[in-house]
Amino acid sequence: MTAISKKQDDANLIISPHNVWSQKFWDDLTPFKDRISAHPFFMNMASGRLSVKSFRFALLHFYPLVAHFPSFMGLALGKATQFSESGVTETRDWLIQNIKVEERHLNWYRDWAGGFGISVQELDSVKPPAAMNAVNHFLWNINIRGSLCESLAATNLAIEWATGDWSTKVYEGINAYTVHPEVAINKRTIAWLRAHAHYDDIHPYEAMELIKRLCEGKPELQERAFNAAKEGLAYYELALDACHKVHMDQMN
Repeated sequence: MTAISKKQDDANLIISPHNVWSQKFWDDLTPFKDRISAHPFFMNMASGRLSVKSFRFALLHFYPLVAHFPSFMGLALGKATQFSESGVTETRDWLIQNIKVEERHLNWYRDWAGGFGISVQELDSVKPPAAMNAVNHFLWNINIRGSLCESLAATNLAIEWATGDWSTKVYEGINAYTVHPEVAINKRTIAWLRAHAHYDDIHPYEAMELIKRLCEGKPELQERAFNAAKEGLAYYELALDACHKVHMDQMN
């Protein structure tokens, strides 16, 4: 990862260059993240080849992941209490600030789903298939039972990193869906997509910086954080495989 000198105004979190273990952590995780951002389902979505029906299926059944994201972070915040330990105070401040951001994103995601004809009632009553709900169960579990660094790794590093990657590609091709009369593509309905494709891309780098501070000199925690991120990405991929199967079944 290239060092980022951006300073976050509220949290004063400066991204530092990697040391040996954190560079290996990042590099070893990258292929698993790339499996999400280059997944055939997102490639079809980005190119406009995905049917509106399949697009709706994904928007609807990924909704619980977006809706619960502030709650996952709230569970992590509850662990940020040992202020004498390295990185804990900074993590607390960062989580407090970004929980508010994620809550705003929930409303934007509702607008995006609405642009594809999905009602708020459908969103609030959705029951995702098991393969798509597994990532939600994992994130609840890791944010309740895992350490603070595991929570950050699984949630804010793994999920947000992969999401920033694929949303950039989809944002570039979203206008392909303006030809569908039942789809509304406008500034309001793509606010979530635009946010994740642009100014939110710093979040996973900030999460990695916090993981470095929390895990420095603690090889066992480093390994646990890596495994949490890797597992979170595996469940994310499982959900995408389910979406892709629905798409392929519709095409046959």
